[in-house]
Amino acid sequence: MKYALLIHEPAAEFERRQGPDAAEYWAGWKAYTEAIAAAGVMAGGAGLEPPTTATTVRVVDGERQVQDGPFAETKELLGGFYLIEVPSLDEALAWAGRCPTLPSGSVEVRPVMSSDGE
Repeated sequence: MKYALLIHEPAAEFERRQGPDAAEYWAGWKAYTEAIAAAGVMAGGAGLEPPTTATTVRVVDGERQVQDGPFAETKELLGGFYLIEVPSLDEALAWAGRCPTLPSGSVEVRPVMSSDGE
C-alpha cells in the first residue's frame, strides 16, 4: 500500500534551510531520504518551497478567488512529502517515526487512494 508522509515544520525550520546551519539541516534529510531509498520503499516525494511562495485558489459565491500565500495560518507549515510503498500502516508509521522533523514538527501519515478510487 502507498502512504504519503506529509512533513510539517515550524517556520523556524524553513529558515534553517538557508541559514548558517543549513548543512546540518540538509544532512538529516539526506540521510533519511537515503534510508528510505535503500530500503526499497521510496515511491516519490519532494521538498516544497516556503509557504510564502504558495497561491491558494478557491471559489466563493461562484467566483474564483486567488490569494497569495497559504490559506491556513498554522504553527506548522507543510514542508514536503515522501511517497512510500510498504505492506502496512505500522511500517509507514515506523518510517514517519524516523523523520528528522520530529523534534520540532510532525509527520502526517495518510493512505494514498488507488487510481480506481478505492
